[in-house]
Amino acid sequence: MKRVVSISLGSSKRDKRSEVMIAGEPFLIERIGTDGDIRRFQQLFAELDGKVDALGIGGADLYIWVGNRRYTFRSIHKLVSVAKKTPVVDGSGLKNTLEREALRWIQQHHIIDFARSTVLLVAAVDRFGMAQELAQLAKRVIYGDLVFAVGLPIPIRSYRTVEWLGRILLPIITRLPFQWFYPTGEKQEQRTPRAPHLFREADVIAGDWHYIRKYMPDQIPDKTVITNTVRKADIELLRAAAAARVITTTPVIEGETFATNVMEGVIVALTGRHPDTLTPHDYLKALCDLGWSPAVIELK
Repeated sequence: MKRVVSISLGSSKRDKRSEVMIAGEPFLIERIGTDGDIRRFQQLFAELDGKVDALGIGGADLYIWVGNRRYTFRSIHKLVSVAKKTPVVDGSGLKNTLEREALRWIQQHHIIDFARSTVLLVAAVDRFGMAQELAQLAKRVIYGDLVFAVGLPIPIRSYRTVEWLGRILLPIITRLPFQWFYPTGEKQEQRTPRAPHLFREADVIAGDWHYIRKYMPDQIPDKTVITNTVRKADIELLRAAAAARVITTTPVIEGETFATNVMEGVIVALTGRHPDTLTPHDYLKALCDLGWSPAVIELK
């Protein structure tokens, strides 16, 4: 049995363990939250190194992209570099492929007409494939990086501006502790609504679920949410908020979805190749072989 483990800086309340058949192979897929405990996070990477087929970085990013430039969070790299044998993935390979394809699939299946829609993408540098594709597809995109990640009340309305700011700020930001910019541990359970006017302006709310959950207002009537990982409680939260539907870019397993880092780990385990050798074409082929498609969950 192949084993993929996502070690997360997030809450242990979201832990999950599933035994599933994927492409005819048995998989044990696990998510282990460390409640923001950095020492425990690093310890698990060291303990599981060489004992599993792939290790995923959850609740954090190793890499963020803007344009065609990749930036590495030094604090996260230092923590996970203790794994010397097992491939380590953070989901960025799939964010560059699966999430682009998910948007095209949604458009082609007439679920959303992006050409008539305003989309709030809560963080572009985290979902760079989605950001670039939305810039081509959508009528209007609001990029929330400064509002939600940095705390400045300045929405960005152009991906060119995202690129320009990214080249200036990301070399500095990636040298700082990751926790300054992303909710970890118990902070993932706290909701502090911010910029409700941006949620009202948008027809579609897209991006990382933890950002969406933390900052969305109590009511988002008739909105479509496009995100990565939701649990049953998250679906009920969106239903109570009067959202129309949630679309997840990763497959539903036992009624819930795993994060992009987990699914990237599955592809690495299936191919037996190191993630640095996998191209966007390789990921797309693997997704096609798996029969992947987004999961559309109607809430009304």
